[in-house]
Amino acid sequence: MKRALVFTFVSMAVAASTGYHVIKEIKIGGEGGWDYVNMDSASRRLFVSHATHTVVVNVDSGTVVGDIPDTQGVHGIALAPGLNRGFISDGRSNMVTIFDLESLKTINTVKVTGQNPDSILYDPASQRVFTFNGRSKDSTVLNAQSGAVEGTIPLGGKPEFSAADGNGKAYVNIEDTGEIVELDTKAMKPLKRYSLKPCEEPSGLAMDTKNRRLFSVCDNKLMAVSDPDAGKVVATVPIGRGPDAAAFDPGTGLAFSSNGQDGTVTVVRESHGKYEVAETATTQRGARTMAVDTKTHDLLLPTADFGPAPAATKETPRPRPAMVPGTFRIIVLGR
Repeated sequence: MKRALVFTFVSMAVAASTGYHVIKEIKIGGEGGWDYVNMDSASRRLFVSHATHTVVVNVDSGTVVGDIPDTQGVHGIALAPGLNRGFISDGRSNMVTIFDLESLKTINTVKVTGQNPDSILYDPASQRVFTFNGRSKDSTVLNAQSGAVEGTIPLGGKPEFSAADGNGKAYVNIEDTGEIVELDTKAMKPLKRYSLKPCEEPSGLAMDTKNRRLFSVCDNKLMAVSDPDAGKVVATVPIGRGPDAAAFDPGTGLAFSSNGQDGTVTVVRESHGKYEVAETATTQRGARTMAVDTKTHDLLLPTADFGPAPAATKETPRPRPAMVPGTFRIIVLGR
């Protein structure tokens, strides 16, 4: 009888640790790929990169409410609500589009000093915007109010996603060296760099600013949890294949990895100083980036349907399958 009771309690505990599942989908349609998304939980708007333009979605009504055109090769969107400004990295044209957060109208476009701006970050402590330029391996620094370029920071490697602590420091994954670089956002200079081993090719990055932890998702199916103050990895957690984004929800204390090749999200929790997988939620193959709605604690992931891959050629030995037109949408994971 005691064994039966123990089994029941264990089963209930396992059930209580799960719960993320697809609760709805928001249709966007159109053609072209995508990269990062950014959620403004206060305004209830999700900003979605979509090849040559940026789509704005009201997540409560599930409808497209705006579009920011001519953001060629858009990668990321940074938001500065206190300044009523948004910033988009246009990777193909080496530009930043600055837009009004309320009207969504373009205010200005600014040429960056590097090539292929990818991740883009607004730092409230310095009121600066940082683009992380993949091809030139550096960061362009803009004044968020005027849009003026204020400097360029060499990074010593190919930058991927970034995060700010709100107190004058920013962090960026360096994909080709497997490191994190810490920046002083006011002095506009690197402070230190440290290895993420055994992590390989880190892409997505998120931060728990309260507990001073960074979450890097890595190509070798690991999430590296690091202490940026000590400059070292403190834990690794197994994740799925093809991760491209990490997220952290301060309201639940959960970290996430979106695994595009597996069509899953790995949910990671901290318990007594140890990090572990809380659950693996099913999404859809291709859902490799995401954002957290900190009001509802939902996860929002763009994806689409794909046809068969074309035959391999000498020029394209690993061809990608073609996206089915009109199937682009947002998957919403909730509990």
